[in-house]
Amino acid sequence: MGIIGGVVARTVLTRLYPASETADMRGQAYANKSKLRVLFGDRFLDEVRDRTVIDFGCGHGAESVEMALAGARRVIGIDIREHHLQIARDYAAAAGVADRCVFMRTPDEPADIVVSLDSFEHFSDPASILRIMADYLKPDGRVSASFGPTWYHPLGGHLFSVFPWAHLLFTERALLQWRKTLRPRQTAMSFEECGLNRMTIGRFERLVAQSPLKCASFEARPIRGIRLLSHPLLREFGTSTVRCTLTKRATSVAAPVVAA
Repeated sequence: MGIIGGVVARTVLTRLYPASETADMRGQAYANKSKLRVLFGDRFLDEVRDRTVIDFGCGHGAESVEMALAGARRVIGIDIREHHLQIARDYAAAAGVADRCVFMRTPDEPADIVVSLDSFEHFSDPASILRIMADYLKPDGRVSASFGPTWYHPLGGHLFSVFPWAHLLFTERALLQWRKTLRPRQTAMSFEECGLNRMTIGRFERLVAQSPLKCASFEARPIRGIRLLSHPLLREFGTSTVRCTLTKRATSVAAPVVAA
């Protein structure tokens, strides 16, 4: 992937974004807004009322606390980073919901709803994550997931997207070397080690088809203002975010037959 490398890439990238700059390249789409409402609609917080919810990859717990305040019976925020869990616990206590909003590495009961936000493009083993989510659900439960930008989105390279599709234009090696000028302690040798699994819409659909879950609903939401890229043949390039509801299959997925 990528065709421009070496001195040319280094010169262009450092001119576009010098190491001396410290601007935050993260988007501000959710500033002063409810991320849950933006991604899942205004009715979502009504749907979690009196339900047990698992916030899968809860981070600092903002959405977990929001769901608890909205009336969820119990919210279980899970994350692999203990320091994030502690920040989330403190946040829940300050919000007065620590009695029904807890944080741990593994949930202690199954959920009616598993929530996953902005994560499927980062999981190192998304197929395994789908199986784990299925295990965390009650038989009639569901996964509400939203993620993006996906890999072929103009900014699908996340922090490597200094301009649209830069992650597809420059070589992986060139982008990693440039990134190291911004973060000298970086030791990552691949996009995957930087938390980008190159998730496309088609790949996600195939992973779900091979998992214990199925799509009850699926929406590839187009980039606003770029009508041409909303065409089905261009959806990989013109999708802003993926939003879907996953439910358990009636029967497990049969293992593929391997010829002797």
